[in-house]
Amino acid sequence: MLDAGARRLGRCHNALVTALLTDTYQLTMAYAYWRNGTHDRRAVFELFFRANPFQGEFTVFAGLEEALRFVSNFEFTERDVEYLKSTPVGENMEDEFFEFLLGLDASEVRVYAQKEGSVVFPRVPLLRLEGPLATVQLLETTLLCLVNYASLLATNAARHRLVAGQNAMLLEFGLRRAQGVDGGVSASRYAYLGGFDATSNVEAGRQFGIPIKGTHAHSYVQSHAGWGCVKNPKLVAADGSVCEDFPALVLEKMKSLEAIRDDMEVDLRWSETNTSELAAFTSYALAFPNAFLALVDTYNVLQSGLPNFCAVALALRELGYAAVGIRLDSGDLSYLSKRSRAFLRNIERLLGTKIADNLSAVSITASNDIHEEVLYSLRQHGHEIDAFGIGTHLVTCLKQPALGCVYKLVEVDGTPRIKLSEDIGKVTIPGCKNGYRLFSQTGEAIVDVMTRVGEPVPKVGERMLCRHPFMESKRAYVVPSKVAPLFDLVWDGARGVDPQVDLSLETSRARCKESIRQLRADHLRYTNPTPYKVSVSASLYDFIHDLWLAEAPVGELR
Repeated sequence: MLDAGARRLGRCHNALVTALLTDTYQLTMAYAYWRNGTHDRRAVFELFFRANPFQGEFTVFAGLEEALRFVSNFEFTERDVEYLKSTPVGENMEDEFFEFLLGLDASEVRVYAQKEGSVVFPRVPLLRLEGPLATVQLLETTLLCLVNYASLLATNAARHRLVAGQNAMLLEFGLRRAQGVDGGVSASRYAYLGGFDATSNVEAGRQFGIPIKGTHAHSYVQSHAGWGCVKNPKLVAADGSVCEDFPALVLEKMKSLEAIRDDMEVDLRWSETNTSELAAFTSYALAFPNAFLALVDTYNVLQSGLPNFCAVALALRELGYAAVGIRLDSGDLSYLSKRSRAFLRNIERLLGTKIADNLSAVSITASNDIHEEVLYSLRQHGHEIDAFGIGTHLVTCLKQPALGCVYKLVEVDGTPRIKLSEDIGKVTIPGCKNGYRLFSQTGEAIVDVMTRVGEPVPKVGERMLCRHPFMESKRAYVVPSKVAPLFDLVWDGARGVDPQVDLSLETSRARCKESIRQLRADHLRYTNPTPYKVSVSASLYDFIHDLWLAEAPVGELR
């Protein structure tokens, strides 16, 4: 049993993460192991993936904290066992097996892992679990569930960040389109880890400390039929004085805008704005004078939304407040953002800095089904957008809905095991392994290499032969300027979680940014990225192929 002093994490953020969040065959295998008396054999499993998602050449590892929370609290309760007994599967199991389940925990399990938030690559284990065969078998499905989506979403977010650029603000707006409640909350968390700046999801903000952002919807504008809907016209100015009739001040500013309308660039002139929209903007500014950001495309961006926004922004400025900006949610975002910025610059130029100082510098936020391809196109064609609200394509990972992590047995009782297949991509790399990231003389990561446990650690400045696991002709010598071990012991049975392991979201987020920065630009480019090299040592290469020949049956021609 787990030592009372072991460092254990709290339970997973989703209460559905229990020992029964598993596939039926995990329980039938565990019973068969137990019935056969092999359940305590020492086994090693590795959790990894076979290909990077989204036609890219990197993946971001996420979900480790939740995985360790699950391991920390792994147990079967009386209620779990009573349910199992009532099922057709449980009817074929002996009562002593259920007693065995009631005594299970992870006190004899060791978990090695790469760091959460780090860039990872195919075939290199994300997690390695060592422990009693039945126990580590029962952990499989839940760990895959906790790591697969988290890593896919974090990778998707990181790719959006790369395309958008480091200066853009990225806002996760996907809760309403997410696959269920947990999909929505998890998406907010792992989008933030992958490089997003904030979320609209208030619950995720509460649980994980993620900044929350949001303004109003079209319905707020539509709900105003005119000035009669503005019930409380009073606004306290920034200096403490009181403006008794803020709507009147807004109308005064609209008149000043109309006075310079004919001096605007021809394609930026407007005729008559929608009065109900102006009333809606005014009422929203009365509620949030320090955070006025208006959705300007309910009726027409250039002919109504922008002039109405400017009238309210100028009124706020007179009272000591600075408007935050506008949001575009439809249309040609590149064109509208550039014309909106030109509109604001025209107003500032014509009214002068005394009246409209910094109006042209307000933020332009864009939403409207944005995804990687849209961001890439906007960069190619130019835009004036400062922030992007991204939802559906981010949280659903519409471009690729699954990462495809697998959990494979690589060793039993100290004997390496291999899974063979006619598909080379599905052949496993046998045995317990160590992993290292080797860096070039310019400080960039150039290869991840796996070695057999017991092999010498690669050394800085010492030439090492790195080989493709299965293709004989693919090999290269590397003289690393830096060697970084990939695996840390993060859970050690009765001692619990290693206190040196930092699982904070902010640390993982910073690690993601730094880990991506260490890659060569050609590995990160949007089109045709160069594959990152994943290799094995010469000793491990020979061992793989010797075991392959030993395990593969010899055919016979007749």
